[in-house]
Amino acid sequence: MDSPEPRRRGRPSRPVLSREKITTAALAIIGRAGYEGLTMAALARELKTAPSALYNHVASKDEVLNWVQDDVNETIDTSGFGRDPWDVALTRWAYSYRDAFAKHSPLIPVIAVLPITGAPHTLEMYEHVAEGLRAGGWPEDLIVDTIVALESFVLGSAMDVSAPEWIFDVGDRRDLAPTFADAVSARPRRGRPAADQAFALGLNAFIAGLRATLAAHLATRG
Repeated sequence: MDSPEPRRRGRPSRPVLSREKITTAALAIIGRAGYEGLTMAALARELKTAPSALYNHVASKDEVLNWVQDDVNETIDTSGFGRDPWDVALTRWAYSYRDAFAKHSPLIPVIAVLPITGAPHTLEMYEHVAEGLRAGGWPEDLIVDTIVALESFVLGSAMDVSAPEWIFDVGDRRDLAPTFADAVSARPRRGRPAADQAFALGLNAFIAGLRATLAAHLATRG
């Protein structure tokens, strides 16, 4: 009778954990407990593994967040750049960006200040945007400021999606803000959600302002 194959020692030939599993687990924790709830110990428990085993696959919490940022940014639509006019492509990107982070709003305070080093999908996203703006006539010294300004609006709008409808209810203190209370009452209650209406209004104004900025710049060059 053949003897059983000897048991292999050491690490398995394929990692038990993958980057995808780790980021999925991290997003689940952040969704339940916020950024503060994401620790390497909590992540190991979510993955049903030991912290020491987790550290064989990822070096730190910061690296986990870098992976999460990159995975979310990979879903953002940049297909308009290089195909559509810069303002059309930028609008498409902004809507997709907002939708992506509206699903992960607890991440926004962290992601907004996280370096992009080691995040290839994020770098590719910014490259597409920068290429599209430059092709549209934007001077290189204004490209990053344009991206940062739009991102600030987009990420704030993504957080607004999860705000309750009654956030601006003045309650029984109408005497302190009667004009504002009237404006809240006059806000449309039907059709698109309030957050969508506000985002559309703000984005249209932002893009119009960018068009004017670029036109003024090109006029000075002419």
